[in-house]
Parts: sequence; C-alpha cells; structure tokens
Amino acid sequence: MPGGTGAGALLSILRDGRARTRAELVQLTGLSRSAVSQRIDALLHQRLILPGEDTTPSGGRPATAFSFNREARVVLAADLGVTHARIAASDLGGAVLAERAADLPIDRGPEPTLSWVLDTFRELLAECGHRASDVCGVGVGLPGPVDHESGTAVNPPIMPGWDGFPVPDWLGERLGVPVLVDNDVNIMALGEHWAVYPEVEHLIFVKAGTGIGCGIIAGRRLHRGARGAAGDIGHIRIPTVDQVQCRCGYVGCLEAVAGGAALVARLRDAGLDVADGRDVVRLTKEGNPLAIRLVRQGGREVGSALASIVNFFNPTLIVIGGDLVEAGDHLLAGVREMIYGRSLPLATQSLSIRASELGDRAGVTGAAVMVIERILDPETVDRSVAT
Repeated sequence: MPGGTGAGALLSILRDGRARTRAELVQLTGLSRSAVSQRIDALLHQRLILPGEDTTPSGGRPATAFSFNREARVVLAADLGVTHARIAASDLGGAVLAERAADLPIDRGPEPTLSWVLDTFRELLAECGHRASDVCGVGVGLPGPVDHESGTAVNPPIMPGWDGFPVPDWLGERLGVPVLVDNDVNIMALGEHWAVYPEVEHLIFVKAGTGIGCGIIAGRRLHRGARGAAGDIGHIRIPTVDQVQCRCGYVGCLEAVAGGAALVARLRDAGLDVADGRDVVRLTKEGNPLAIRLVRQGGREVGSALASIVNFFNPTLIVIGGDLVEAGDHLLAGVREMIYGRSLPLATQSLSIRASELGDRAGVTGAAVMVIERILDPETVDRSVAT
C-alpha cells in the first residue's frame, strides 16, 4: 500500500479518479473493514473524498463507492518570468479554474511584484467563486537560482532586490497557507511531466526565453541537486565566444549568446525594432532572414551544450519550452542538429526532442503540482486528519 496504511495512503489510491467501495479498498489495502471505514470517515470529514452513487455488486447489497474530491481545496500558482507572469487558481487535480497573464518585469523588485501577485490571487478566487479559506497552498516559480528548502532566491543575476528575500514568509503571512518556491524551469519540467509525460522516467525540460535553463526529471522525480542549482545550463561556457559578457559577470555563457536577450540585442544592432523574445518570434514567423538565422544558430548553441548532457544523463525525452520555441521549427532544428550529431549513438537511440505541449501554462501547472504533491502526501494527510 503506497505511503503506509493511514488515511493518506487510502487517499493516494483514490486519487487515480476511480470510485471504489469499502470492500474494494479492504482488498487493495489489506486493512480490516473497520480500519478502512475509520479512514474513510476521516477523509469525508476533511471533504477530501465524496460518497458516490450506490453500486450493486453481483449477488450482494448496494454498496457506496467513494471518490477523490478534487474541489475540496484551491491551489494558487504563480509563474514569474523575467518580463511577464502567469497566475492561476487550480483544484486539487491540477485543473485551472481561473488565470491571468500580464507583462510584469521581475526587476521591479519583490514587494511590488508580490503585491501584484497577491491582488491577482484575490481576483482569481472571486472569479471562480472561492474564498481565501478554501486555499490550501501557494506555488511560486522565480527566474533565477532558488534554495528550495528556504524558498529564497540566491544571488539571482537579473533580479535586483530578490537575493534572500523571504517569499514564503511574505506571502504566507498574508494568505495564511504554506508557500513553496522553486526555479521557474523546475516547475515547468514538473508541469510538463505531470500533465503530458507521466510515464517517462528520465526527461529534460529546456526553457529558451530571455534566459536559458533546464529542469531535470530523474526516475519520475524532479532533481534539484544538493542546493537547488541542478540544470543551470545557461551559464555553461561556450569556448568559441569567450569575448561575450554575460549578465552573471562571466564571459562566454550559453545564455549570453543564445538567450532571448542576446538575440534581441543582435537584432537591434542590425537596426530592427525589437523589445523582447516575442518580437524575435514575430520576426521569425514573418520570414525575416536575420531572425531565422539567429534563432537557428541559437538552437545549435543550445544543442551543443545539451549534447554533453545527453551523453551524461541519457534521457528518453527533451522538451523545449519558453518564448523562443514559438518561432517554429527553426530552434528545434538547430537543437536536434547538434545533439544527434555530437551525442553517442546509444544515448540518442531512443531519444525524442519535442516542443512543449503545455506552452506558457507549463509553469503554473508545475507550481500547482508542487503544492498538490506536498499537501496530499500521505504523511501530510495523516497529520491533517489527526488534528
């Protein structure tokens, strides 16, 4: 039985969406009927499960089937990028109930940014007919290195004022619920894996936007590393471009030559009117030769860095997301060219490289899932029903 023999483990069984009777749960768990009934009563009290219509087993009396109540609580999620943000409210099954997207420069600083997030959360709750007391947790993604245990950004190169800022405390004091914070690429990897590729054991999610980073799913679990710094490929050194200065202070970083900000700077130098990565995508879709060439070369640079990672990690799937992937096949073509050309045949034998299916919803999906998995962890559920 997953996660022990308590009410939380029983809930884990019911989270697959299938309604089950007491007799079925007795058979699945190996617990006595009285023990199963006790756990069902505790979950019913918390509204985490609901009784369904009575079923009539062959030759027996009608029996009530119980199912997971996705609507028992609300989860709030925020995916904060360098230049824009997406905010959402979801149920316990990860379904979006209401959402907003807006241009929101992260360099405004933590309090102005989080104040907007807080106001937007309240708007979304009103829109979907819920109150603050219905919220069970908040998930936040930030576009920089994050110490996941403390939920604070650590020396983020493009986030002035955010270093060490207590995001969980600031939001938690105002909302009265647990707040989990992670790097934006990690939550995108989590969202894509959970919603689209749950059967994939080993996956790399690459965000190609203003900056470049990747999230790692290893053994179907998000791999953060010792301090949450795993996957920061944007600052891998590209030896052929040593003269290019990166915002992190070093030179020759992948992000400095292939990130959206770098492509914007080159297009501006050529006299084109571009503001951000979305303008790069627009020019590429319009057939601008320079934009196409730069995006394709950016894909090659990303692919060159990923080729070594493919040899080392041997993933089954690489998913490319972020603004620049909207430029069509040009970015992916460059990535594939270098990975398949420079990685070992055994490492690429079953490797697939695809564009994100969730698009700009990957982040809020992952932020919500991060909270859901924590709140519905069997041990957490056991503690909540015991109080």
